[in-house]
Amino acid sequence: MSTKLQASILPTTLAEFLDWDTPVDGMKYEWHDGEVIAFEKMNKYHLKLIRLLTRLFAQTEAFQAGGILIAEQDVMLTGIQLRRPDFAFFSGAQIDRPDREVEPIPAFVIEVISPTDDAEKVEAKRFEYFKAGVQVVWSIYPEAHCVYVYTGIKAVSICTDEDICSAAPVLKDFSVEAKLLFQ
Repeated sequence: MSTKLQASILPTTLAEFLDWDTPVDGMKYEWHDGEVIAFEKMNKYHLKLIRLLTRLFAQTEAFQAGGILIAEQDVMLTGIQLRRPDFAFFSGAQIDRPDREVEPIPAFVIEVISPTDDAEKVEAKRFEYFKAGVQVVWSIYPEAHCVYVYTGIKAVSICTDEDICSAAPVLKDFSVEAKLLFQ
């Protein structure tokens, strides 16, 4: 957790976290079983990714059907885990579902891994995603210029250079050459 915050001002329950006036300190915060977890917020590299991925997503059938690929959306994985993936895909059907009590779980998420991210926490989050019902996870490593494309907890493809990163089976028509993510 960020050393910028004093423990006395941190929320101690999920309800407090949801009502918390998040500090403006360059960090984003997630909730995990009573713990506030701090991550670096999006930067200029993320903005370029948002632009590229948004343009690619706008060409998909899922976009035409009302789906969205959104940055840093709150996702309640379980009653004790609120995560903010860098990008999450929600289908039009999930968005239009009349039941407001049901929290939608994205079928596809993208995490951009920074050099300061703790490897064990990155892995734990990936396991949480799959346990909650996420079907495809991209872990983008900008420093190494590679993308780990997970279609299951143990099913992974490592994409570099001209390799194609695909969001199939969730989004069969959403893919990109790995090298384009690092320009």
